[in-house]
Amino acid sequence: MRSFGLFLLALTLSAAHADEGMWQPHQLPKISEQLQAAGLEINPESMQRLDQFPMNAIISLGGCTASFVSPEGLIVTNHHCVYGSIAYNSTPEQNLLQDGFVAADKSKEIQASPGTRVYVTEEVTEVTDTVLDVANGAQQGEAYYQAIEQNKKRLVAACESSQDYRCEVYTFHGGASYFLIRYLAIRDVRLVYAPPSSIGKFGGDTDNWMWPRHTGDWGFYRAYVGADGLPADYDPANQPYTPAAHFSVNKEGLAEDDFVMVLGYPGRTNRYRTALEVQNQFEWAYPTAKQYREDYIEVIKSVAAAGSEARLKYENTIAGLANYAKNYGSMITSYRKGSLLQDKQTLERNVLAWIESDETRRQRFGMAYTHLEHLLTEELQHQERDLLLAYMGRTNLWSVATRLLKLAHEREKPDLERDSGYQERDMARFAQGLQSLDRRYDADVDVAVLLHFFSLYQGLPAAERVGELDEFFGLNDRQDLGALQTKLQSMHARTDLDEAAVRLQWMEASLAEFESSNDPYIQFARALWSYNHQIEQKNKALAGELLKARPLWMQAILAYKESVGEPVYADANSSLRITYGTVTGYSPQDGLIAVPFTTAEGMLAKYVPGDDEFDLPEPLRRAIAARDYYEYSDRTLGSIAINYLTTVDITGGNSGSPTLNSRAEFVGLAFDSVYESVIGDWSYDPNMNRTIHVSSPYMLWTMKYIDGAAHLLDEMTLVNNPE
Repeated sequence: MRSFGLFLLALTLSAAHADEGMWQPHQLPKISEQLQAAGLEINPESMQRLDQFPMNAIISLGGCTASFVSPEGLIVTNHHCVYGSIAYNSTPEQNLLQDGFVAADKSKEIQASPGTRVYVTEEVTEVTDTVLDVANGAQQGEAYYQAIEQNKKRLVAACESSQDYRCEVYTFHGGASYFLIRYLAIRDVRLVYAPPSSIGKFGGDTDNWMWPRHTGDWGFYRAYVGADGLPADYDPANQPYTPAAHFSVNKEGLAEDDFVMVLGYPGRTNRYRTALEVQNQFEWAYPTAKQYREDYIEVIKSVAAAGSEARLKYENTIAGLANYAKNYGSMITSYRKGSLLQDKQTLERNVLAWIESDETRRQRFGMAYTHLEHLLTEELQHQERDLLLAYMGRTNLWSVATRLLKLAHEREKPDLERDSGYQERDMARFAQGLQSLDRRYDADVDVAVLLHFFSLYQGLPAAERVGELDEFFGLNDRQDLGALQTKLQSMHARTDLDEAAVRLQWMEASLAEFESSNDPYIQFARALWSYNHQIEQKNKALAGELLKARPLWMQAILAYKESVGEPVYADANSSLRITYGTVTGYSPQDGLIAVPFTTAEGMLAKYVPGDDEFDLPEPLRRAIAARDYYEYSDRTLGSIAINYLTTVDITGGNSGSPTLNSRAEFVGLAFDSVYESVIGDWSYDPNMNRTIHVSSPYMLWTMKYIDGAAHLLDEMTLVNNPE
């Protein structure tokens, strides 16, 4: 039996730290005793069934998590997860980011940004044997990569019976096991309610990743379907989707030491990476990317004045760049203070010694580490050039032209042989991305960002420069940036790719039409095609080798961890996971204790009139000053709880995940981690790992008494704690 999934199931799970781990649903029976001992009151075995409560109330937004909170398709998630839709519908005259948005009734709900989807997980199937059933077991490099990709695409094609479904094959443990996940894909999604940014982003970048926190990070969508109950394109006649289940919303919230769990779609963790990867990431990649993101933000702000139409177009971009810049800063700080690298080096020495101590293990794993390290060194060889080009490629017209030309090449192939993102299943979202570009593009900003990164590119060693790029722009050591700026401005002035209709037409264009085009950005994409294609082929070949090498080393690590009773769970990979813990504070440094709740009075104390980060709406300030908390007042706190801390184990992608109490009632939303635990993507520390949540009482109080959204509470199932 080739399946490594069965190997994983055989590993001991009981040794895991009580709060550590992002568990797959099928693993829950293995930790049921731990869950019940921690305080879970519902049957943990029912949670492995995706068609049963509470799993069937969890949904993905494709980057964030969300959940149903009414029988009428009402969805709650984080404010920063609906931010793109708020920005998309904002104008200088009607700034929804600043003022917030409340649909008075369903007829006033507005379309989310193009491409927004609600994904309801319906089925998870292990497909390891099928994916690894490669025709020639001796295949190497790109051939092996392509064979794996073909098997995955065949599974996806068979699974996606119509555009109503989206299927993905997820890789676990670096290629050791694979699972096929099937989602119902709802494509008529509408914005229902979002508080003003003075609530939804209160604290801004200053408070991001910090505690104490007072952020009202929530927003609401609604899912709509056709008259037949199936997903449909937007139509005013569509009806709200009726979910199989929805969460009851607890009005009273939580107390210290209460059990909590978070269900969601965590993006990526790296807890099984090698010491080489750790050192490179923290000592080069994170510092460099942090600087690039901060530079990117400053360039945008220098060109697009606050409140201008151009700035509105880039607010979502700025928010994303700033979020990760601060994340990377936290990573770097924690790394320098801690022992992550030394811990990884110790683990590798221990695993290698364990392998050497047994002849059978030597025969199986003897060269696994050495071979993997060789491949990783090769992967990092041109990282400075590659990262710079990646940031240049984030600019709008560079990206659009490059992707359109690649689409023309991919359309020459049978659908199953096309690269992911360029198959027929991807075309609707491809087109929607092209359509929405107008709301996130400004020519002056695009030019300024490119000019900045070109100035860095020109500092690369000659051997790292891209000949095709230099030739197209006439770059040499003597060319000044003024000449390059003139060239870029001319390209942006003469291109037609800034028109949505033109971009959509290019989706159907032939390679011959690309070859004869006079559009300067199409000409640019053609000039770089050979280089881009060559790099793609090289990367695929290396990926194929890594798909063989990393699983073998992973098997050695996991077998070693089993032998010493350490926790075993797969790294996060955007698939559905469950994590649990308790409400508790922490000590971020000697002599300092952080309590687990913040209150409305603490939020008001941070208020700075007119400040972009610490302003507050006047009705909210007046209510706090009068202590008008009504039924949402917490007797223990003598106030209303705003945010709280727990020990649950989350990462990016868990944004918007419902926080549930022991009875699986909704008690808030996960939205951030504390600064000291951001490094948890790489290593879990039970003393420092804390997740920040917004409390359900604060949400309900604001909706009912501050923002005029009380009618949404009428369709929810509101409950109290038992006496």
